[in-house]
Amino acid sequence: MSANNLDHADADAKAYGGVIREDVMNKIWDISNIPLPFTNLLSKGTHTNRRTEWTEDELKDPVATNAVVDGADVSQNDSALGTRLGNYTQISVKEVQVSQSAEAANSIGNQAKMSYQVAQRQKELRRDVEVQMMSHQASVAGDGNTIAGISAGLGAQLKTNVSLGATGTVGGFNTTTGLFVAPTPGTPRALSETTIRDILQMVYEEGGNTSQMMARPAVIRKLSEYLFTSAARVATMTNDSPSEKTAYGSVNVFVTDFGQTIKLVDNRLQLADSAGVSTAYFLDAMHLEQSFLSGYKAVPLAKTGLSEKKLMSVEYSFKVLNEKSQGAIMAIDETADVVA
Repeated sequence: MSANNLDHADADAKAYGGVIREDVMNKIWDISNIPLPFTNLLSKGTHTNRRTEWTEDELKDPVATNAVVDGADVSQNDSALGTRLGNYTQISVKEVQVSQSAEAANSIGNQAKMSYQVAQRQKELRRDVEVQMMSHQASVAGDGNTIAGISAGLGAQLKTNVSLGATGTVGGFNTTTGLFVAPTPGTPRALSETTIRDILQMVYEEGGNTSQMMARPAVIRKLSEYLFTSAARVATMTNDSPSEKTAYGSVNVFVTDFGQTIKLVDNRLQLADSAGVSTAYFLDAMHLEQSFLSGYKAVPLAKTGLSEKKLMSVEYSFKVLNEKSQGAIMAIDETADVVA
């Protein structure tokens, strides 16, 4: 205590814990609640079995020699069947258990209450689904015992328009096992403008219409920085008014050689394939679907004591309805500058 008065430090130091009330803002500041750009891009559907299937087909290549003699009998059969594919349903869950005392207490921002916990965990559940659908995860049938069913991720469903690092191998559907296999991205390398243009051309020639290039923020930044170099120069200043100028430090739209305008979209939730290495996807939203056997729900569990329990769950599968409509560049070294 100071010589002439009782000060704040004296009150704080009084055993036990001092005598001054805590001043805590009754609000929680959470910056992790960010968008789900991939989930938001997908169409939504439903299915009625733990395995959901679809068929992809394509026209034969055109020929310039299609000519027959007048009056000739038909002697050929041009009928063709498509390819049947299937993916499995994945069940993802979050569980919350809150005691009756915690529920009754006046917690900061109500964070100890069941309603707050359920809301937060449901957000986490949707984030889990987002990153899984963008992964290279192979599909797994599951056995209802110790092996969970797994829905194949985007990387595992692509095989045609894919650029790999050295020693890399594509994934794709195995018609013998009925499963999608995981790709091996290969040796990391720098992203290049040539590779981007090659993939866009491959998708275009197959019939796809790319609307977005989606990648982790580090990749989008490196590409944007490259597009301001002398190898791919773009304007840095525009006049918004006689008195104002805006400096643009990024590029978020890319017009392809084939008249398509694609958005460069960073996904803050997309996981790296390994440390500093990731994949950029070229997406045609028309052929991507998130399908539900059972949608997002929160249900109470049996009460067994002085607490309440709730289970949040979703049963979903992810479908690339025709994999030739999509593209991917794997094994991108996120630390390397983009090259021509």
